[in-house]
Amino acid sequence: MAKMTLIVIDSFGIGAMDDYEQYVPSDSHANTYKHIRDIKREDLKIPFMYASGLGTLVDNEPEPKNAYGYARLAHHGADTYLGHQEIAGSCPKKSNRRLMSAIHGEIKEALEASGYSVSYPIAGCPVLLVNNAAVVADNLESAVGNIVNVTADFKKMPFDEVKKLGQTVRENVDTTRVIAFGGPFTSIEHILSCVKQKNKEQWGVDTPKANVYGDGYNVFHMGYGVEIDKQFPMIAAAHKLKVYRLGKTADVLHGVGPANPLVNTTELLKTVSETYREEPGEAAFLVNIQETDLAGHAEDTDWYAALLNETDQWLRESFIPLMEQDDILIVMADHGNDPTIGHSNHTREFVPIMIFGDMVKEVSIGERSTMADVGATFCDFFKLPPTAEGKSFLGEILDR
Repeated sequence: MAKMTLIVIDSFGIGAMDDYEQYVPSDSHANTYKHIRDIKREDLKIPFMYASGLGTLVDNEPEPKNAYGYARLAHHGADTYLGHQEIAGSCPKKSNRRLMSAIHGEIKEALEASGYSVSYPIAGCPVLLVNNAAVVADNLESAVGNIVNVTADFKKMPFDEVKKLGQTVRENVDTTRVIAFGGPFTSIEHILSCVKQKNKEQWGVDTPKANVYGDGYNVFHMGYGVEIDKQFPMIAAAHKLKVYRLGKTADVLHGVGPANPLVNTTELLKTVSETYREEPGEAAFLVNIQETDLAGHAEDTDWYAALLNETDQWLRESFIPLMEQDDILIVMADHGNDPTIGHSNHTREFVPIMIFGDMVKEVSIGERSTMADVGATFCDFFKLPPTAEGKSFLGEILDR
């Protein structure tokens, strides 16, 4: 019973893409891996990944003993959620930046047409209160205008109903994302008390203060133009293939089956090893190591290097030895987050792809035009229908 695993080292880019000027011109020198290595040369110890393709891609070292390559980002910008939708096999459409100050009327009308009760709970503020249970407002944590949040009190609106509300909002706005979430240990009154203005005409809930996180918290992300049912995890679910979503993949990838949104890297990697060892049948494992991205946002090269060291040691000493003859492992990133670039945002960079397994040839899969090729390859490996987008590279890497 073969297993296939994806390990995404969140934000581990290998150099600015050639279209950076369309997004953030100042990112022209971004190179997350190389700059961390330059600063932490004495402390960064990742011999396994370096010998598995990083050295070849960045320093023109000899070809590795495994398959390797790199990918462009087909989605616009550099985003963890959008990147994972792409990896899963459905590239998001180009979105537009919208603020509730400009679109609240249209959303209110659409919600009312769908049978919701909608009001303005705060005078002069463009946030919407729906069924006295959920607030529709700007997201204050992302780039201005990228995301609309639906923040709910689960005691008044169960999560399944919050998801339906979010889907109605999603159908009527072309922002990058709509995020529907909430918790049972807050109240709609407290959520409303946390509404604030962050930037000009940007109004939203200060989510960390709204008491929605913690026990009972649940979230549903909806990307613009994403074909969820044609992504690998949902195709797998429709064909009864077990898919584990561990780490941030539990939050950002839609699916059915075991999911655990662990953040701590040590705990996550231990859980991956234990779950992999205990799974007796055919299964896929989709893993995101989130703390590397958090270290990038914190502009903390010490933390980032330590996480890379831990991941490299785990791969070579703990995980690779668990793999059976027919198993395949893909290690990659989803974008960059260069902690030396001078800002704390994601950077639009190429991402490495390193592929392992007894059946895997020593071969370069070259530059992939989209990370969706990974989702397509997962479907090909398990003999499932194809993803919405992407071209499988399974035939290029198998030594049989």
